[in-house]
Amino acid sequence: MEPDFEFERAAYAQGFRRVAGVDEVGRGPLAGPVTAAAVVLDPTCIPEGLNDSKQLSIKRRKDLSEQLMGCAAISVAHASVEEIEQYNILQASHMAMRRALAGLPEAVDYVLIDGSMVPQELNTQALAVPKGDMRCLSISAASIVAKIARDRLMVDLAQQYPGYGWETNMGYGSKSHISALQNLGPTPHHRRTFKPVHNMLYQDKIVKP
Repeated sequence: MEPDFEFERAAYAQGFRRVAGVDEVGRGPLAGPVTAAAVVLDPTCIPEGLNDSKQLSIKRRKDLSEQLMGCAAISVAHASVEEIEQYNILQASHMAMRRALAGLPEAVDYVLIDGSMVPQELNTQALAVPKGDMRCLSISAASIVAKIARDRLMVDLAQQYPGYGWETNMGYGSKSHISALQNLGPTPHHRRTFKPVHNMLYQDKIVKP
């Protein structure tokens, strides 16, 4: 399966003029924010090879992200660890998506969202596209931009909090990350509502019968 421009064409055929693809990255990690990107492609300047970011090499993602920066309207936004803990990861993901859309240089009138849910309070006509990052070029572009942005942020955080391997695991629960968490303890950037971190924080407080 390769993404195409059919979802966007269908929106244009209905009279919509500015169509954005939106995707997020970072729902699963134990640390760091969740990041969303909104991308409005120029139909006359679509980089070749756009696909789900997980299907691309690091180099290919970087190359495509740079091409997109030169010929598409792009906005990236985050929801913080504190917001993830307060609202849950789904709501925080939707919050990041709304922020990314709000950050575009021009308002859009139609949104293609990766997944099966349209965020509440979007106030824009929208369509949820299951596996959209593999089916829709605008969403593929957003997945690439979001992945690059979050990875760079985690590499920066790894400089401030060495030992957790964030520069390679990007906050996901790899064996080395879990081991470092056990040896070094959690940082302010760890998600305390996520089970491995939560259990580590509260295991000493469990009263044994």
